[in-house]
Amino acid sequence: MNNTILGFIGLGNMGGRMTRCLVNAGLNVLGYDTDTQRTMDAGAQVAASVAQIAAEASVILLSLPDSKVVEAVVEGPHGLLAHSREGQIIVDLSTAAASSTIRLHGLFAERGVQYIDAGISGGAAAAEKGALTLMVGGDAATVEALAWVFEPIASKVFLMGESGAGHTTKLLNNFLNAVSLAATAEVMVAGKKAGLDLHRLLDVLNSSSGVNFATLNRFPHIVDGNYLEGGLTGKLMSKDVVLYLDRARELGVASLNASGPLASFGLQVALGYGDQISNRVVDAIGDMSGGVRLHESTEESVKGDKV
Repeated sequence: MNNTILGFIGLGNMGGRMTRCLVNAGLNVLGYDTDTQRTMDAGAQVAASVAQIAAEASVILLSLPDSKVVEAVVEGPHGLLAHSREGQIIVDLSTAAASSTIRLHGLFAERGVQYIDAGISGGAAAAEKGALTLMVGGDAATVEALAWVFEPIASKVFLMGESGAGHTTKLLNNFLNAVSLAATAEVMVAGKKAGLDLHRLLDVLNSSSGVNFATLNRFPHIVDGNYLEGGLTGKLMSKDVVLYLDRARELGVASLNASGPLASFGLQVALGYGDQISNRVVDAIGDMSGGVRLHESTEESVKGDKV
């Protein structure tokens, strides 16, 4: 099985880390990215085009920014759909619109190709360690047959249902992530302005009903000036909230709690933090609250660490 050629398209922040894990597991990976250096850095063989990936790989993984990019890679004149072969498996690890995923699944099915959607969670740290959580939609037998592909990159794999179920689950998870991060950022700025010891405040929150992923895993670092750079950016978080709203509308679900994260991450982007990690939303809220920072400047913090 290890002699099977894996194709990987999109070797950016997450895709590059996943590719490295696959290569380290001894798998034969052929990679394609618009930045060839990313493919080389991940240790994969360099493909000259998407068409080459389609021609040589039996299983192809995608890790792309959004559905528009996925559709361009799939449906373009030199894309995967035009060059796909019966029996191939394509796994979309992107955060994508479920409606687009379901449509592409149908197009590939006409060519005898299985199109699997696999939302990922865990961020850059989990991708680095091969410990992601995958939420997967598609044919159950195909997903089971992909165990050798998923094992080097994920510690947990959940089959959520038919095509689109994986990407839907990812959007639900990301929305809750956005809500908790934005709300916790606001609370921490309020705590700072109130003169509270922020580590002690976090101890209280993590022992009380306000506990969430951000209080447990993000802000213990952020209050000391470590924003955990390398994860989901503010722009991408905003995009994911909009995708969630689109999916909620398609499902006929009233979304009453989206205004908070939409405003918070929209503010982050508007104030120039959009290309930085979404954790920087706390600085955007701080800017609008009188120039508040939870910590000393990064330079001062680094100097303090060296003393």
